[in-house]
Amino acid sequence: MSTQGGGKPSKGFRVSRSEYKAIAERMKTIQEQQMKIVRNMRRIRYKIAVISTKGGVGKSFVTASLAAALAAEGRRVGVFDADISGPSVHKMLGLNTGMGMPSQLDGTVKPVEVPPGIKVASIGLLLPMDEVPLIWRGAIKTSAIRELLAYVDWGELDYLLIDLPPGTGDEVLTITQIIPNITGFLVVTIPSEIAKSVVKKAVSFAKRIEAPVIGIVENMSYFRCSDGSIHYIFGRGAAEEIASQYGIELLGKIPIDPAIREANDRGKIFFLENPKSEASKEFLKIARRIIEIVEKLGPKPPAWGPQME
Repeated sequence: MSTQGGGKPSKGFRVSRSEYKAIAERMKTIQEQQMKIVRNMRRIRYKIAVISTKGGVGKSFVTASLAAALAAEGRRVGVFDADISGPSVHKMLGLNTGMGMPSQLDGTVKPVEVPPGIKVASIGLLLPMDEVPLIWRGAIKTSAIRELLAYVDWGELDYLLIDLPPGTGDEVLTITQIIPNITGFLVVTIPSEIAKSVVKKAVSFAKRIEAPVIGIVENMSYFRCSDGSIHYIFGRGAAEEIASQYGIELLGKIPIDPAIREANDRGKIFFLENPKSEASKEFLKIARRIIEIVEKLGPKPPAWGPQME
């Protein structure tokens, strides 16, 4: 208890013994979870966070399709949906909301596996139905992400793709702080001017926390008509400008294809349903380039991830 100028004791802020105990227990739990996360991540060679900072650019679709393309190249792949408020990547990988994740005797849970061997963990698998909103503040979202990363048993993986929510808020900061040595960020954009100005923040964010940007993927880049003519419906040149300004690689451009919407609506994996499409061929090219980039560098040694000031 502090004293005021007149010598009288002030009423200052007090913490009871029971409150101290509760705080200590909570800190102990967080430390234990962080240790579990470090152990889990040591079994995964490369961790790639897919980021946009702008909604509506198809980031979850890019994550799902890239996971399928990496698996087609013989890599062991997992997908972690970090978008707590709006999980959707599980549906694009053919999984139903509310189907759950199998629990194990040691207190961990298994991710759900879908062909061709992609492991998926998402809060969407634990919700009873799509219409149920998660009205959670940032601290609860942070706790949910930490618990999922601590208790999901991924096993041995080559790649873990982390589907981030739009923006650079709590969920994104949590991922960058608690996952040891993220391999890098994959930036997703569309070619509109508005998207370009917003997505630049994603690149700046990655540079701010000193995490490498693997490259940029431009989604909804163009539409090819049946006569072969190409139409740039949302604009042209945005991804090239971002890549040139920040000195990062433009990995590929995904065309607009009505089959993408049809596959997503039916809960089918577009890449598997349409392997000969122009978009699927582009995803395969992107996957092969990512493999060249990150596997040439090799996995980083186990350590704590970047910390924000």
